[in-house]
Amino acid sequence: MTDRFETIAVHAGRDDFRQLRVHAPPLDLSTTYPVDDLDNGTASFDALVAGQASADNPIYARLHNPTVARTEAALARLEGTEACVAYGSGMAALTAVLMARRQHGSHVLVVRPLYGTSDHLLASGLCGLEAEFLDAGQIAERRRADTALVIIETPANPTLGLVDIQAVVAAAGEVPVLVDSTFATPVLQNPAQLGAAYVLHSATKFLGGHGDVIAGVVCCAESLAQPLRTVRAATGALLHPLAAYLLHRGLPTLALRVERAQVNAQLLAQRLADHPAVSRVFYPGLGTVRNADLVSVQMRGPGALIAFELVDGYQAAASVMRAVRLMTPAVSLGSVDTLIQHPAGLTHRVVAAADQLANGITPGLLRLSVGIEHAEDLWQDLAQALAAANEAGGRRVA
Repeated sequence: MTDRFETIAVHAGRDDFRQLRVHAPPLDLSTTYPVDDLDNGTASFDALVAGQASADNPIYARLHNPTVARTEAALARLEGTEACVAYGSGMAALTAVLMARRQHGSHVLVVRPLYGTSDHLLASGLCGLEAEFLDAGQIAERRRADTALVIIETPANPTLGLVDIQAVVAAAGEVPVLVDSTFATPVLQNPAQLGAAYVLHSATKFLGGHGDVIAGVVCCAESLAQPLRTVRAATGALLHPLAAYLLHRGLPTLALRVERAQVNAQLLAQRLADHPAVSRVFYPGLGTVRNADLVSVQMRGPGALIAFELVDGYQAAASVMRAVRLMTPAVSLGSVDTLIQHPAGLTHRVVAAADQLANGITPGLLRLSVGIEHAEDLWQDLAQALAAANEAGGRRVA
């Protein structure tokens, strides 16, 4: 098959369609499968519990589902990895990696900022691991004999700073590196090609792309995927086949959606940077984030996420969220429609206030997930919301 992304996105995970004589992805909702031959059933059960990708008999949907398997195959192709393991959410996917790595050590190195709930899970110790938060340049000196994993997110949530994946992999040595690549998607970045052991996506976001799927995936080598499947089988963190069906259905338009949203984001970022109500814009395409030069090194574009800080702080941010009419004031991202939210009050509220501020998450910061609407319509909505916020604060801006 071709190695061109757009074609892979359309055709990956469909290898058996002609044999099945179908055109649309089949949706298998079975929870259990008949076992006509007990010896074969026992062997299949043992193989799936041990983390094998498939067996003669699926036995039970918690162990294997063909609709989910097709989606996993498609995403592994898009990320250029041997395997992909899908879960019921991005947080379930991260939890599975942490549980799988516990047998290799009890210490994890984490570079901030990252998604608020990921930060909270790691800081809380709920998975029985000691998380040490640090800058990327400290990884080599802080690595220990019991370090089981290094975690980074690039572009980072919510301030879009970039982390040098190859440099982190080099500093980590034998310790595997997990890259949360949700913001970039495989359209713009492939961490496994840069040495990352695990590539994590909240598939709820761009991969699903329509705000109707909750899912998480980890793309990795087959040897690393087997323990992840074992954790999934034991904990019941499987992705529902209907969600897998919707996720697979959305992949053919992934490149189109990301590229269109990125064009819109570039226009909005520039106009926000010129707006007097905005004190700072975080966008890789403007060179206004940490390590912005990496856009041309490890990415194929600056993406569709923008963060911007308002001159009048929290009240202005709250006012903008109230005033938007076309944009949706809501958490999540990567949908075909534009979403705007307040990280300090929502997605990152579970992160300690001091840690928020240390990583640029201020009361006046808003995060914008740009959709595929017409850019001028988006700007008109944002401009009127900024004007309304300024009037509410007693300042009138032309």
